[in-house]
Amino acid sequence: MTAAVRALLMAAGLALTGYGLYGLLGDAYITDPVDVLVWGLGGLVLHDGLWVPLLCVLGAFLVRGPVLRGWLVVAAAVTAVGLPAVLRADDDGGNPSVLPLPYLRNWLLVLAATAGLALLVALVGRWRRRDRGAGRRDRAVRARAPREDRS
Repeated sequence: MTAAVRALLMAAGLALTGYGLYGLLGDAYITDPVDVLVWGLGGLVLHDGLWVPLLCVLGAFLVRGPVLRGWLVVAAAVTAVGLPAVLRADDDGGNPSVLPLPYLRNWLLVLAATAGLALLVALVGRWRRRDRGAGRRDRAVRARAPREDRS
């Protein structure tokens, strides 16, 4: 990537960040921006201080293969996003429209669907490696086979 493209992308990212902060601080519903800052820093500390190191340790020591590691990252992200709704599913405060969906079932379905997709990717990869290996073995056998003398 060239330096000009990097500079352009950095400028675009900073502009979007500035626009987001402007919208956040100018929102009439936010009465105490310090609460938002504490919430954001808490999320950052939780993510970078606990979630990512835990995921890296699990991925490095317990999981073999890039597909399974990739699914672990996806499952962790889905869990991080969905777990608050799953844990609060019965805490609607008397208003059934607050959390109206079966969040535990949906979270498990998303995990199952992504696991199925990861399994499919792993099987296709294994199938392609097996076919490439079979082609190499066939070429090796043909190379070792005695040639007929056609004189």
